[in-house]
Amino acid sequence: MEHNKYYPLLGRIMLGAPFLMSGLGKLAAYGGTVGYISAVGLPAAPLAYLIAVAVEVGGGMMLLSGYRVRAASLVMAAFCVATAVFFHHNFADQNQMIHFLKNLMIAGGLLQIASFGAGAWSLDARLAGPAPRKTALRAN
Repeated sequence: MEHNKYYPLLGRIMLGAPFLMSGLGKLAAYGGTVGYISAVGLPAAPLAYLIAVAVEVGGGMMLLSGYRVRAASLVMAAFCVATAVFFHHNFADQNQMIHFLKNLMIAGGLLQIASFGAGAWSLDARLAGPAPRKTALRAN
């Protein structure tokens, strides 16, 4: 049995679920989230809040379902790099350095999904239709 066909699904779950949970948490904490965004000096904090919720909830659900993951992962990777730069740039604080590096690592994983796709257990694969059958070449 080929076990590695489940790895893309497992990877998508491990990356998508935390994004979805974080986005849902932001939905429940509008004031605190907008205040935090404002505190780091970003303009238009309510707009940044909407973008963050859309990327985290929408992107998380897309990864979990395996729907259009190449585009979703590119957007999410850019989001991770942007949040690292804007929110975790105080390298004198070891915790912030860890969060910065964590965001870059997550972006790297998302770029892998963008490159290799959602895998067999995904809506992308289902919508693409059945994979062509591999047939052995016969020598005449």
